[in-house]
Amino acid sequence: MVSIIVSSSALPTLSLNSFPAHSERSNKLTSLSWASSFPSINISINSFTLPPAPSLNKGPFVQAAWTRRSRGEAAKQPNRKSWKQRTDMYMRPFLLNVFFSKKFIHAKVMHRGTSKVISVATTNAKDLRNNLASLTDHNACRIIGKLIAERSKEADVYAMSYEPRKGERIEGKLGIVLDTIKENGIIFV
Repeated sequence: MVSIIVSSSALPTLSLNSFPAHSERSNKLTSLSWASSFPSINISINSFTLPPAPSLNKGPFVQAAWTRRSRGEAAKQPNRKSWKQRTDMYMRPFLLNVFFSKKFIHAKVMHRGTSKVISVATTNAKDLRNNLASLTDHNACRIIGKLIAERSKEADVYAMSYEPRKGERIEGKLGIVLDTIKENGIIFV
């Protein structure tokens, strides 16, 4: 630890008489101080007139500049979407939709912005309906996943997303369809 001892005789002493007066500073042209570079101007306060103060009460209407949305007002608008809800369709434009019926399996990939169907695969199609032993078993799920992946690649779609419904688990037949799509080269985002 270093300690510094300063004696009071080592410090310079300044007095008010050592500073030049205002008139002395303004008369010297060789002064380098910032304040002395400005000319001295005498302004009287009585020469200014203040503008009239704006009145806030102009009838029954409130101007928009004086109002602000409170948290309570934002809560009153439940239909206003969040940032994620507004931008999600552009960040993940292709959405996979899988429907399981008692008789068949149906899957499609849609573009969210335009609602255009990119690819469709169903076990109810003529070529699959006659060739498969069961239209709803695990083998049918694998075939639907493979067809969706191939048809999506033909349409230049290599990434898609799947949003499970409320309470829906990704297991069983749905898990088989999604895993088969992943195995065939489609990325889920």
